Amino acid sequence: MDRVKLRVLGISFNQVHTDAYALILAQENGPYRLPVIVGSAEAQSIAIKMEGIIPPRPMTHDLFVSFAHAFGVTLRSVFIYKFESGIFSAELTFSDGDRTIVLDSRTSDAIAIAIRTQTPIYTTMSILKNVGFVSENTEDEVEDEVDIANDISNDTDSDFPISARTVDNEDEDNARFEPKIENLAVEELERRLSKLIDDENYEEAARVSEILKKKRGE
Repeated sequence: MDRVKLRVLGISFNQVHTDAYALILAQENGPYRLPVIVGSAEAQSIAIKMEGIIPPRPMTHDLFVSFAHAFGVTLRSVFIYKFESGIFSAELTFSDGDRTIVLDSRTSDAIAIAIRTQTPIYTTMSILKNVGFVSENTEDEVEDEVDIANDISNDTDSDFPISARTVDNEDEDNARFEPKIENLAVEELERRLSKLIDDENYEEAARVSEILKKKRGE
């Protein structure tokens, strides 16, 4: 089975599903993009690592990596080998130098571990052609690709049913008078980021961190 190498391109809140996020995997040196819908916990874990945020306490995927390293076990590869009934399946290949073991995994967990260990991620060209989409965007042009992924309602890596997001009138009124976070000063954004990390709200912290980078021209 031919393997195609992928890289993590971006992650964003999914407007179609509640508590779900669109993770975009990009074909290395190729035009295909693979959207994977992940839950909020997995999205949080992936986002804080991508943004370089260090939590005050290790998260589950951090603990897993530390445990493996403590016993001399290395993650060699992540392989997204199947897409069936709207669910991606992945396998992790581990080695301790003497033995090689392959374990089944949810794709979101596999990617959260892979980005912590700089482990290559692969899939098949068949999956890319059947589930992915072609994009001519550069690596910096993620938002349009996330919008495409948000329109794909069946590609879910979740273990539970996903329903449409609803907002009551009180939430709408509060949102109407809440200033856009993009319009806040750098100092206020830094204060918010610090508090969000203290509160372990890493999803929002990752978003604020990204806005700070843009304001600073990083």
